[in-house]
This record gives sequence, structure tokens and C-alpha cells, in this order.
Amino acid sequence: MLPPDPSTVRYPGPWTHRDVSANGILLHVAEAGEGEPVLLLHGFAGLWWTWHHQLRDLADAGFRVVAVDLRGYGDSDKPPRGYDAWTAAGDVAGLIRALGLRSAHVVGHSWGGLLAWSAAAIRPRVVRSVGVLGGAHPLALRHAAATLPVGRRGAQARASRHVLRFQVPMAPEKRLVADDAAYTGELLASWAGEAWRGTDDFAETTATLRHAMRIPGVAHSALEYYRWAVRSQFRSDGRRFRRDVDTRVTMPVLQLHGEDDPCILPATARDSTPWRGPHSEFVTLPAVGHFPHLEAPGETSAILATFLRGVRSDG
Repeated sequence: MLPPDPSTVRYPGPWTHRDVSANGILLHVAEAGEGEPVLLLHGFAGLWWTWHHQLRDLADAGFRVVAVDLRGYGDSDKPPRGYDAWTAAGDVAGLIRALGLRSAHVVGHSWGGLLAWSAAAIRPRVVRSVGVLGGAHPLALRHAAATLPVGRRGAQARASRHVLRFQVPMAPEKRLVADDAAYTGELLASWAGEAWRGTDDFAETTATLRHAMRIPGVAHSALEYYRWAVRSQFRSDGRRFRRDVDTRVTMPVLQLHGEDDPCILPATARDSTPWRGPHSEFVTLPAVGHFPHLEAPGETSAILATFLRGVRSDG
């Protein structure tokens, strides 16, 4: 089976596809609506399409919504390097400016949430508010994942074992794309809430994300984010990153988390409290796993819209 062309992920809908030059690369975005700008950042094994519900809903709610393929994903450029949090935060800031904006609300899922929080700490002038779905502050996650994987305190380390498996060269890339990216589908199923796993919508989402993982270069790029996260712990760039994000951000943060998330545990997400800015919120969704925006799209969109309107009125 031939790998798919990157352009095949430009699915039609009530949005506009275009390429934006930012931070030295081309990033593919899908855009809808007018009003306060909201930038949506997907997580591991994702792409812009994972926000298709929010593109519609938030645009209808009066926002200008932009969903991006992160560096190395979808139809964005896939350079050989730049998968560290520093460069990725620069991608976020550069994209906001390249869209003709001085700042935007930044919402991210999982790894995208980590980037949203990182950009808010490193480039605060371009971030109006932070939304984190199925994620935690980088230092909260680092501390929890570094705990020995025994007992209750080691639960996040056990939940993050895939990160260590991703450190091996070459083999994880091959596994992610083998057999029509079957292992990618297995990971998604293991992280999803039980109620969603049995639906046609989950089957469609899995097929879409497996297709996107098979695009040349995506598997390697996706893994490079995780490899930097682990290996930088022992290098000066990792120490510098920890120092610069170890601050309470100045803007409101919404954390929206599935109560049944087996990937980023709710307790780990709650440990992010010291780094949240004023007027922040922590909201949980019952019977939802790692993907609130896909498992409970209507409720997620409504919570996001209410939070974003509150930030707008406060400002």
C-alpha cells in the first residue's frame, strides 16, 4: 500500500485551507469564522481535523477559529529537526503573528496543550488565554511521570510507559505505520473512553488518524517531540526550558479533562494548579477518556465558548 499524499488530509467543510509561513516553515491551517481569534493545537497522532467539531461550533459562537497541523504533521512541513518545545512554542507565536494577529487564545489537546502552556510562559505577549484538554503543565507531568512506577504515586509513570518505548530509534516509526497504522489505532483505543470506543464516530476518527500517520515523515516527527522531552532532561536546553516554564502564567487557564483519561491522569492534571493564572478553571467530564473534544464535542465546545467569552469580557 502506497503512503498517502499530505494533501489528502485537506478535508472539505465549512472552513478554508491555506498554508502560512511561520518560524521558517510552512504550516497548514484550516480556518473558519470571524471574531476573537482562537488557535487550536492537536496532540500526538492527530492533525487539524481532530478539531472539526470545534471549528464549526466556535465559529458559530462568534470566534475566528484556526486549527493547525503542527510541525511534522498532516500537510505542514516536516523538517529534520525543530521538535523541541522551544521551537514549537516559536511556531505558535510565529503563526499567530503570520495570521496578522497581535495575540490569540491558544487551546491545545495533550501535547498541544503542553505547547499552549509553554507558549504562554515563554511568549506571553501573544497568548490571551490557555485551554488545555487532556493535558497538564509540563512540569506537573514531568514530576508525575518521573515517579517510580509502583503504588498510587507511580500511576502516571505506568500510564506514560509508551513514552519510554518511543525512545528506541527506528522501530517505533515502523510500528506506528505497519499494517495500515494498526498500532496507532490500538493506542487511540486504549486512551479513549469506553462509551466512545464502540461508536461509528470512533471508527471514523481512528481511520482518519491512521491515514494521517501513514503520510511520509509523520511518524518520525511525532516521535521526535517525545524524544526531545525525555533526552532534554539531561541537557542544558532541558534545564533552561524547565526554568522558563516554572512560572505562574499571567493569563487565565482552562483545564478540561476526562474523568476516565488513562493517558494523562486527572490527578496529574490537577497538580498543574501552581502554574495556572488568575481566574483559571478546572473542569472534568464524566465517562470521557483522553479526547474530550472528540468524545463529548458539544459539551467541550460549549465549555470552551463560555470560558473564552469570559476572558473577552474581563479584558
